[in-house]
Amino acid sequence: MSTSDPRHYDVILSPVITEKATMASEFNKVTFKVRRDATKPQIKEAVEKLFDVKVKNVNTLVRQGKIKAFRNRLGQQSDVKRAVVTLEEGHRIDVTTGL
Repeated sequence: MSTSDPRHYDVILSPVITEKATMASEFNKVTFKVRRDATKPQIKEAVEKLFDVKVKNVNTLVRQGKIKAFRNRLGQQSDVKRAVVTLEEGHRIDVTTGL
């Protein structure tokens, strides 16, 4: 495999490790935090090149930032875009090892 393009590391920020994402991994789905302006084809290409797997489908969602109180001041968390990547049969990504 050829060396990965450094831009792929800009598209995928980090894996999402939550209880829901862990349960989805049983169905060959992996969740990543991605850039807000990343498109589905960019996400698919980045995952295929970085992890050397075959991607079947990409679903994206934007989680709106929550409003939190900190020392009697209101602040808003940033919006976060996530990508749920479905892998082809026989392909796996172990997100616990990190990028």
